[in-house]
Amino acid sequence: MPKQRFPEAEKRMFHRVFVCMKCGAKIKGDLIKVRAGKVKCRKCKSKQLRIIHKEHKA
Repeated sequence: MPKQRFPEAEKRMFHRVFVCMKCGAKIKGDLIKVRAGKVKCRKCKSKQLRIIHKEHKA
């Protein structure tokens, strides 16, 4: 049975959070800038980012 999350926590953990597809680092940024390629990873300098998943796939 999954735990219920508060809307404040949901926003803090998942809103504007992206994950680097090469190194797995989490980066906060605007969706428009990420899609335009203006945001890059701090660790590996890659521009390949994806939205963080809200649920784990089992």
